[in-house]
Amino acid sequence: MEHCCSTDNRPKNKPQNHDSHEHNHDDNHEHGHSHDHDHDHDSDKSTFQLFLPAIISLVLLLGGLGLDFLVKPDWFSEWIRLIFYLIAYIPVGFPVIKEAIESIRYGDFFSEFFLMSIATIGAFAIGEYPEGVAVMLFYAVGEAFQGMAVSRAKLNIKTLLDQRPDEVTILEENQAKTIKAEEAKIGQIIQLKPGEKLALDGELLSEKGSFNTAALTGESKPDGKQKGDAVYAGMINLNSVSEVLIKTEFKDSKLSKILEMVQNATSQKAKTELFIRKFAKIYTPIVTFLALGIFLLPYFFVETYDYKDWLYRACIFLVVSCPCALVISIPLGYFGGIGAGSKNGILFKGSSFLDILSDIKNVVMDKTGTLTEGVFQVKDVNISNDFNKDEILKLLNFIESKSTHPIATAIHEYVGEIDHNLKMENIEEIAGHGLKGKIDGKDFLAGNFKLMDKFGIQHNVDHSQFVETLIAIALDGKFAGYITISDKIKEDASKAISELKSLGIKTTMLSGDKSAVVKSVAEKFSIDNAFGDLLPEDKVNKVKEIKTRGESVAFVGDGVNDAPVVALSDVGIAMGGLGSDATIETADVVIQDDKPSKIPMAVRIGKETKKIVWQNIILAFVVKAVVLILGTGGLATMWEAVFADVGVALLAILNAVRIQNMKFNV
Repeated sequence: MEHCCSTDNRPKNKPQNHDSHEHNHDDNHEHGHSHDHDHDHDSDKSTFQLFLPAIISLVLLLGGLGLDFLVKPDWFSEWIRLIFYLIAYIPVGFPVIKEAIESIRYGDFFSEFFLMSIATIGAFAIGEYPEGVAVMLFYAVGEAFQGMAVSRAKLNIKTLLDQRPDEVTILEENQAKTIKAEEAKIGQIIQLKPGEKLALDGELLSEKGSFNTAALTGESKPDGKQKGDAVYAGMINLNSVSEVLIKTEFKDSKLSKILEMVQNATSQKAKTELFIRKFAKIYTPIVTFLALGIFLLPYFFVETYDYKDWLYRACIFLVVSCPCALVISIPLGYFGGIGAGSKNGILFKGSSFLDILSDIKNVVMDKTGTLTEGVFQVKDVNISNDFNKDEILKLLNFIESKSTHPIATAIHEYVGEIDHNLKMENIEEIAGHGLKGKIDGKDFLAGNFKLMDKFGIQHNVDHSQFVETLIAIALDGKFAGYITISDKIKEDASKAISELKSLGIKTTMLSGDKSAVVKSVAEKFSIDNAFGDLLPEDKVNKVKEIKTRGESVAFVGDGVNDAPVVALSDVGIAMGGLGSDATIETADVVIQDDKPSKIPMAVRIGKETKKIVWQNIILAFVVKAVVLILGTGGLATMWEAVFADVGVALLAILNAVRIQNMKFNV
């Protein structure tokens, strides 16, 4: 970890001007009655409500088939049949016809609703009433299953949406008062009883507490907190009554940002999804005119032309051609991938990033906070006898008090209270080196040994031999000594690197920390390439070298520092969804529990999602092509057409929801 990052003046928003991170909004805006809109609404219905129209229609259809078997055909019974089957048709057919009319009103003339409406009305026109009803019935069943699938895919997100309490208990002059969470202000104190959820981010005032963090990390095990520790909205207090000092407004909490990100995730479409949507816009009018041609053209070429026969073939063609299986299952597959990630504490900002991760060739990562805990502790203090150790540490603690860097926190915890009587002038951060400034008129330097070399500070320390982070100190142009700071390796870091290698992904570690430290960590984990002593621009150049080979790159870090590298990478993965305020805004993927093992898990989810999407595409095209040829040649009936359309759609839906049941443990 480079100590040059000790003042947090880095960019707060991730640049979005590079191709990899362009947000692909669907330029074919869906109108208010779009297919997606319907299922957002339908997913809120109960299973019985979803299937009720199909159940009514099925009962009436079976009754009609029974009457056909029992009643002899004549003109009167034919009218009875027509009325009976129309009644059976209405529960499942009317909503589709209504959608077709609404689509036409909004300029989308050739919609799937239009195809289904024309095909079934055509079936009625030639007296094939049962088949006309059956087409709409099975279509309604497919729609109901889709509604169930969407509801299931949204379950994890809805669970998140329910995590924010509407009210909080505020302590004012030792009196508890309940107010709306939106009205709570920074600086107020929340009283949190056992079993209650925290509504805003804050700082624990009680001596200690235990919290369930499942809403934020996916991990339900208790997380112990001490006085002064940060606590976040969505955490559940497990034991004694706790008091929390509010640090952010309701709308700015970590959970609020996570919820906003997940809710917006479906707007970031994958290229495959965008292509299918555009394809359907072109494909549907083409098949409509082809069906018209199948009905009309044989009149000029077939001597024994029977309009009923060719209209029947045209209707079969329309039913088979309906792109339902594609426009339903592909977005559902990606939505399932996002849901599966959310279930495992991995938040994808859009389906496009699932696609990118599925083909990623290189994972480039920072060291601190990614493979290590980022929790520093002062290990040794080596101050020259020519200096007063206590004074040096007091000055070091004072200059570091202006920093939010973890190293500064470690120094403060070691030294203790800050002496605010000291006077500080001209404090400056030197990128890639450290801090310089005047304290009580004395020139003070604190940073890495490159900082000492830059200002010509003489020393006899062979810092290349150390595997810990070193903070070198100079006072009035003379080397005063150094302190060693250690960081703890994350438990699952080794497993994460091993899994990435098993996926055929090259690993690279880039760090501003000393080369000796970086080399030691890289050897421990068998990382392919590792580079230390890097400035931010050096990291950019290293990533550019990889990209010049035409290989995709995912960068893993804290999502805030190394912003230029995040911008350059194809996908940015943030370790530390609870760490820094800008993490959720800057990253494309957020790993909420900071576990490195979730990196290969995210890749696996991406690969499985893409595989399922392409399985559905191939299944739909192959089955439809076969039945289209048979139907046009008069060798297939409307029942085969129903299977080619609704049956394939059902199979595709069932295949798409499989991803939500998969185990991605690594």
